[in-house]
Amino acid sequence: MSEAAFDPVSFLEAAVRTPSHESVDEMREFVVETLDGFGVEREVVAGGCVLAEKRSAAPDDGPHLVLNTHLDTVTPHVPFDRGEARDDERGGSAAGSQAHAPESVIRGRGACDAKGPLAALLAGFLAAEPERGRLTLALTPDEESLSLGAAALTGKSPGTENRLDGDLYLVGEPTGLDACTAAKGRFQGTVELSGVAAHAAEFAGTNAVAAAEGALAAVRTFDDGADEHPQLGPPKLTPTVIEGGDATNQVPADCGITVDRRSVPPETAEGFRSSLADAVEKSTPDDVGVAVALTDRESPFFEAFSTDPDHEFVNAVASAARTAGEAVGLPADRGGAVRPFGAATEASYFAPAPTVVFGPGDLADDAGAVAHAEREYVRVREVETAAETVERSIDALLGGGGATGDAG
Repeated sequence: MSEAAFDPVSFLEAAVRTPSHESVDEMREFVVETLDGFGVEREVVAGGCVLAEKRSAAPDDGPHLVLNTHLDTVTPHVPFDRGEARDDERGGSAAGSQAHAPESVIRGRGACDAKGPLAALLAGFLAAEPERGRLTLALTPDEESLSLGAAALTGKSPGTENRLDGDLYLVGEPTGLDACTAAKGRFQGTVELSGVAAHAAEFAGTNAVAAAEGALAAVRTFDDGADEHPQLGPPKLTPTVIEGGDATNQVPADCGITVDRRSVPPETAEGFRSSLADAVEKSTPDDVGVAVALTDRESPFFEAFSTDPDHEFVNAVASAARTAGEAVGLPADRGGAVRPFGAATEASYFAPAPTVVFGPGDLADDAGAVAHAEREYVRVREVETAAETVERSIDALLGGGGATGDAG
C-alpha cells in the first residue's frame, strides 16, 4: 500500500479475510506491513501489542491522543462477503428514511468487532499531521479474552509500566457511529458457604445449602437504595451458578454461588467483593462460614468508566461524526449521539483519562445480535464515515486551533 492508495474499505475487506480468532499473528503482520508501507515507525511490544506514534513539532503544547482497538476476534466463523444489504441488515436505528435505499455491506468475522473500527482508526492515523501534541496508535491482541496486552501497556500487570500515559483515548468498537462515554464494569466472583456434614436423619450438622437462602437474599437486595449512575443507571448483581451437596441423604457441608456483577463508578472490584462478603455474612447463620472471592484471572477485571458527556473531547468526536454522516447522506438519527456503550471494553484500563468509544457497526440491531454472531456485518458507508470522523477528530484535537489542550 502507498499513502495515496490507502482505503479503509479495501483494508477492511482484506482484514476480514485474515484470521485472528485462534491467533492474531497473521492479522498483526498485516497491520505491521500496512504501517511499514506508509513509512510509519512502529514496534511490537507487551505480549504482541502494536505501537506507532506521530509527534508534532510542539508535543507539549497539546494533548497526547491515543487511538486504541483490538486485533482478535471470536467464534462463530462468518465467511467474508460483500454485497447489497439484506432486509435484516437495513433495520434498526440505522434505517431512517433510507431503509430501502441500496446499501453495500461487508460481512464476516470481525467485520464490526473490531476490524471496521480498526480500519477507521488506521485511516485517521495515517492521514494525520499533528500540529500540536502527539498521536499514538495502540493495537492490542487479546481484548476478547484476558486483555493481557492492554494490562501490560497500561502498567496494570505486575512488573509493567504505563507505556501509553495518554491524555485522551479514542477506543474503536461498534457504536453505530455514536460517541460512547461510559460503560459498566464486569466482575465475576464466588460466594462459598461452609457448614458441617451430617446424616440427614439426625438433627446435627450445619447445612450450607440451606444457608444459601440467606446468601441469595443478600444478593437480591445488595443494591437496594443504591444511587443510579447518571449515564449508566443502576448496577446489577446476578447469581448465575449454584452448586452444593454430595449425597441425597447428607446434610451438605459446602455450597458455592457464582455471581456476575455489572458495576457503575466508582465501585472497584475489591470494593464490591468486600461489600458483598459483609452483606452475605449478615444474612446467614453465625455457624456458617462465608468466603467471597473474585474469580482468578491474570489481568484486572474491567471496571466501569465514565467520561463527562460535556467534555470537549466528546464534543469533538460527536460533532465530527454528525458532519461526516451528513456529508454521505446518512439518516439524521444515525451517528453523533452521546451515550453509554453496551459492553465492557479495554477502555476501562484507560480511565480516569477522558475516553470515548466509537466506531462503525452495531453490537446488535432490531433483528438480533450482530457482533459475536453469525450475521456479523458492517455498512460500507459507515466505515467511510467513521474514517472521516476519526480524521476530523484528530484535526480538531491536534490541529493548530485545537478543541482541547488538556486532559480535563
